[in-house]
Amino acid sequence: MKPERGTFSGVAERAAPALVVIAVLLGWELLVRWHGIAPIYLPAPSSIATYLFRMIANGSIEFNLGVTLLRIFAGFAVAAITGVTLGVLMGMSRMVARIADPWIAALYPLPKIALIPLLVIWLGTGEVYKIVISAITAFFPIVISTYAGIRQTDQGLIKAARDLGANRRQIQMKIVIPAAIPSIFAGLHLGMGVTIILVVAAEMIGSSSQSGMGFLLIQAGQVMETEKVFASLIVLAVVGALVIKLQEWIDRKVAPWTAYRDEH
Repeated sequence: MKPERGTFSGVAERAAPALVVIAVLLGWELLVRWHGIAPIYLPAPSSIATYLFRMIANGSIEFNLGVTLLRIFAGFAVAAITGVTLGVLMGMSRMVARIADPWIAALYPLPKIALIPLLVIWLGTGEVYKIVISAITAFFPIVISTYAGIRQTDQGLIKAARDLGANRRQIQMKIVIPAAIPSIFAGLHLGMGVTIILVVAAEMIGSSSQSGMGFLLIQAGQVMETEKVFASLIVLAVVGALVIKLQEWIDRKVAPWTAYRDEH
């Protein structure tokens, strides 16, 4: 019997991302080998893999990655709690929204990386500085998305709940906040993405502790060990993707009604 077309299509769809990655790596390897490109400019994937295994064997990747993730999650946790709380308060109270909105409108467009020199002056280059830049970076996408989600709640649902005798607290807890959860999760995703970027940048610009993936990147770059730079970037990319996938899994578990399922 011939396999069903749908089954073959599903297998091809699942295999396509891996095949594309393999094709890119193979093409990269051949390009470097055939043209004799110096490793200082563009190392071959096989050479990068060798350096990556060495860095894993000597523990440098695990240690520095662990330090960076601790900074990321510490700052993100602060931003998530404060951002969601303020966003909900702004959505529930016109007075809070009027007070907070001008500050958010003024500070959100400000490039957060521009704050690094100021934070270094105020806080030094220790752990507090890195956690603060992590929290500040994630805070604004979270609070803005939460506020938008609260304000965009279907008024028909609120009116129906009132007609059924629900009080204000019941409407907020049973209608408004659950309806805003997709927007809140979207803000958390955005906040995590920019936090990873800024924490690594902060580690590169100032690191008295001499630890973290940013420090590893800048140290390898200073001695022109391009293979180590690529290896560190690959680790960051993989870990970043895993963190995003973990967030998506948590989203589905906490609020399964928000999950998007591709029907095609």
